[in-house]
Amino acid sequence: MKDLMGKAIWDYFHNENPEDLQTETSISELDELPVEYLFRDFEDMNDIEQKALELAQGKVLDIGAGAGSHALYLQNERNLDVLALDISPKSTEVCKLRGIKKAVCNNMLDFSGETFDTILLLMNGTGIFQSLEKIDSYLQKLHALVSDKGSILIDSTDILYMFDRDEDGGVYIPAGGYYGELDYIVHYKGESEDPIKWLYLDFTTLKNAAENNGFTIEKVMQDEDSYLAKLTKK
Repeated sequence: MKDLMGKAIWDYFHNENPEDLQTETSISELDELPVEYLFRDFEDMNDIEQKALELAQGKVLDIGAGAGSHALYLQNERNLDVLALDISPKSTEVCKLRGIKKAVCNNMLDFSGETFDTILLLMNGTGIFQSLEKIDSYLQKLHALVSDKGSILIDSTDILYMFDRDEDGGVYIPAGGYYGELDYIVHYKGESEDPIKWLYLDFTTLKNAAENNGFTIEKVMQDEDSYLAKLTKK
């Protein structure tokens, strides 16, 4: 991993000639992602993010923390005990430099040793699951990390709207797998990250997977094609 997302976050924080990130997927064209978006305040976050941060309580694990904006808000404004977890070394360093007291660079599957009252996976949190084939491993890990009375707040988008429809409203979905399984590529300053697997889940598919792995699940919020779900242990 070249850690291009982390490089962009590092450059922006240190004002070292940051540039916009460029992202693309196997079904979408190149898109600009301003790095400053990753540093936004609570007021500039979308409704799903704000709702998740309002619901967070107790000891919190922020998975895929990025530049740390969610964790920073919970720590400084909600006075919660927060651990920011990210696979990117440079992002983790920026989290620490921004004042997050607990920031760890690790893959969530390799992280252990404590449990949490709230686990956050935001900005299409299901993406980290990679594919339907691996979703059970991730959900079982989350089951081990969340406390018995705790909850997991995770968001995603049903990307069915991105596919063409026929005159009768039927959707043209490519054969050979679930339509939400994509390759995701990040570009920064002329470099390209190797493609990673990224998973967008419709709510019903997430619900079935969650219930098969010892969770009850409710949809907390719907915003057009995106939603926020809350998972708790059965």
